[in-house]
Amino acid sequence: MNNRHIFTRIVVLSCIVIAVGYAMYSTFIDQTEIVNVGDLAPNFVLKDLEGNEVELEQLKGKGILLNFWATFCPPCREEMPYMENSYEKYKGEGIEILAVNFDEDPIVIEKFVDHYELSYPILLDSGLSITHLYGVRELPATFLIDEDGFVIERRLGALTEQMIEDYVKRIRPNID
Repeated sequence: MNNRHIFTRIVVLSCIVIAVGYAMYSTFIDQTEIVNVGDLAPNFVLKDLEGNEVELEQLKGKGILLNFWATFCPPCREEMPYMENSYEKYKGEGIEILAVNFDEDPIVIEKFVDHYELSYPILLDSGLSITHLYGVRELPATFLIDEDGFVIERRLGALTEQMIEDYVKRIRPNID
């Protein structure tokens, strides 16, 4: 009976050590999937709420504010109207704002979009493949992508209206 308890404790302890080891590895060591400043933004194709496909590569030549968000995220809810204001102001100047949703039900997203009267593309990341591709682990997360497709800024956390305005000016293409 005593050997059985020792064996059980060893198995439980081994499982805990493996779980903690994996958590530390995935948090601190496995950073290969994180898109950083200076990287070429990975291409993706996602559908918007109307079912249209949006491909990042097709937007080369434009400055892109790529935002990962969810309706249940309070800072996300706060910054979305600010992004709408900048989108309306700069969309004719080579700026695109893309909001990648964190795998929520389209009905929930549509209600949110209607409530906030958002007109910029809301993309559906079913299965979170693009969220994982970009290494997004917390929301909101924003990437500024220049007209050549390179990430020039990676920001975690909420954006103020002034920050969005400044970011949009940084990615505005030189149209002469």
